[in-house]
Amino acid sequence: MANRLDGKVAIITGGSSGIGEATSHLFAEEGAQVVLMARGEEKGIAVQDAIRAEGGDATFVPCDVSDRLSVDAAVAKAVEAYGRLDILFNNAGGGVREIFPDESDESWDRVIRSNLTGTFYMCRAAWGHLVAAGGGAIINMSSTSAVMGFSPALFDAIQAVPSASYFAAKAGVEAFTRFTAGAGARHGIRVNCVRPGQILTPLVDVDGEHRYKPLFDRVQMLEGTGHPIDVANAALFLASQESRFITGEFIHVDGGMPMKL
Repeated sequence: MANRLDGKVAIITGGSSGIGEATSHLFAEEGAQVVLMARGEEKGIAVQDAIRAEGGDATFVPCDVSDRLSVDAAVAKAVEAYGRLDILFNNAGGGVREIFPDESDESWDRVIRSNLTGTFYMCRAAWGHLVAAGGGAIINMSSTSAVMGFSPALFDAIQAVPSASYFAAKAGVEAFTRFTAGAGARHGIRVNCVRPGQILTPLVDVDGEHRYKPLFDRVQMLEGTGHPIDVANAALFLASQESRFITGEFIHVDGGMPMKL
C-alpha cells in the first residue's frame, strides 16, 4: 500500500537521525509533506535534501523541544510553510548514562525536559492547528523503560542501564498520552504511543551492536536487534487512517519482550 499519508502535513521531532530520520523518509514516501525538526542544522538539512532528491517534500526547521519559545516558533513556521498540520510525531529525546543515586540535578532536569516537557510543549503548540484541520494524529515516543524494572542481579550483570530520569520521563510521556487521548477525542485527535525496545540507533550503536544488547537478549522472544525502520513502520500505522479507531494505545516494537518477562 502506498500514499497512506497523501495530502497530510507531518511534523517529526528528532528528525535528523535514527528513528526520526527513518520516519521522515517513510512518511515522505507515503505522500506526506514532512517538517523534520532537530537541533543540529547540518544533519537536518542533509535529511531534507536527501528526501527531496528522492522526490519527496520535506523542510527542515531547527528546534530545541526543551525550549518553549523554540517550539512555538518552529511549529508556527511549519504551519506557515504548508498551511496546516495533520500529524505530530514526538520522537525527540534521550537519556544519560548516570547511575542512581549519583545522577546529577542537571542531568535529571535535562532528560525530563527533552523527553517529557518537550512532548508537552510540542503537543500544546500543535493542538490548535490539529483542531483547525478537523483532527489528526499524535504519536509519542516512549520506551520499554516506562514499564520495566531491574532486579539487583540483572543490574549488576549489565552495569549499563538508562538513567532514573529516563525511566521517569518515559512513564510521564505515557501518562500524558492517556490524558491527551481523552482531551483530543472530541476534536478527532488521536494520541498514541510507540514503545521501542532494542533498536539500533546512533545513540546506542557500539561497533554495530546495541549498547544494552546483553539485557535485551535475556528478555526478548525474537532474536536479533530492531532497526529504526521497525519503529517508523509502527508510527506510519498510527499516523494513517488504518488506525482511525485507535487512540490512547501503546504499540510495542521490542521483539516480544513484555511477553517473555
